[in-house]
Amino acid sequence: MTVSVNYPEEFKGFAITDPKDWASPKLTSIQPKIFGPNDVDIEIEACGICASELFTLKNEWSHDELACLSSTYGPKCQIVGHEVVGKVVKIGSECKTDVKLGQRVGLGAQASCCAKEDCSRCNSGNEQYCPQSVGTYASRYPDGYVSQGGYASHVRAHEQLVFPIPDGIESHLVAPLQCGGLTVYSPIKRGIQDILDAGKEQPKVGIIGLGGLGHMAVMISKALGAEVTTFSRSNAKKDDAFKMGTDKFIATGEDKDWESKNWDQFHLILNCASGTSAVDLDKLLKTLKVNRSFINVGLPHVDEKFEISPFTFFKNGSTIGSSCLGSRAEAIELFELAAKHNIKPWVETIKIGEEGVHEGLTRLDQGDVKYRFTLVGFNEYFGTGK
Repeated sequence: MTVSVNYPEEFKGFAITDPKDWASPKLTSIQPKIFGPNDVDIEIEACGICASELFTLKNEWSHDELACLSSTYGPKCQIVGHEVVGKVVKIGSECKTDVKLGQRVGLGAQASCCAKEDCSRCNSGNEQYCPQSVGTYASRYPDGYVSQGGYASHVRAHEQLVFPIPDGIESHLVAPLQCGGLTVYSPIKRGIQDILDAGKEQPKVGIIGLGGLGHMAVMISKALGAEVTTFSRSNAKKDDAFKMGTDKFIATGEDKDWESKNWDQFHLILNCASGTSAVDLDKLLKTLKVNRSFINVGLPHVDEKFEISPFTFFKNGSTIGSSCLGSRAEAIELFELAAKHNIKPWVETIKIGEEGVHEGLTRLDQGDVKYRFTLVGFNEYFGTGK
């Protein structure tokens, strides 16, 4: 099946109009947001499926109405997808980055920031924390348009968040790096950079959860030179973890002495699990070295919470933090690292289409994935890529 797209007047993609229909997005024509002078249009060829899309489609990250349903401008439907790889087909008149027409690029979970000279965050490599940040989907622009994502023929984004991709990495493999990979790369790099710079010891990193985020965190930590320990509830994924490069594996539900065996071990612990029920912070923080951090990147249902005793912090001065996405500079670093070290996320490809999107979302919801899905075949389906 091939559909026609009247670009640039319309984009076409797979959208829902009600969270009850989260598993069955339908092919929909949408009006793009107004093209700005710093915008770039990407003709999509591949897009990863991320767990955050399930939370968004189900409206489980908010108690408010899904943003698109109260949109004042633009379509009253929601297309998700924020691990985009494609070709640049339009560049705004004031674009200053090195993005070129016809270039293969990526787009992650952020589609816009202010990029102003007086923005302390945009000008310090922290544009992901810009107060005017707009997500790639389900996020409002200043004019009220609700952003639409990458399960589509095209996507429109600010040049600052459009990343050139080096040759040598296949599109279906680099797609998950746009969001999932960048989300773990940023805190890992920031969390162990001082150890790497000092050069006196090998950084020791603990990764909680060997899923869509965690399996990439293992690979990236190893590529950066760390000794990696994977935490999981059971030994079910132990063999996979070692194939990915982990040095050690801890099954917290089966080894009752794991806490005492790993006291004072880690420079960084990164939580990639999307639930909090199995994360015992009181035990985990004790395995950190003095003044080191537990960083959370896995976001659960809006009603889930962490529990911890304040007394836990006293013994080693440990800290708890979080990390949001990553910067443009970090994205480019990550892709170069992936090319250099042959980092290949474990990916199963699915052809884009209503059936393919349904399959990917429902299987991800059931945990039937090892460890990422990438939607492919966009050019064939939408009649693009010419």
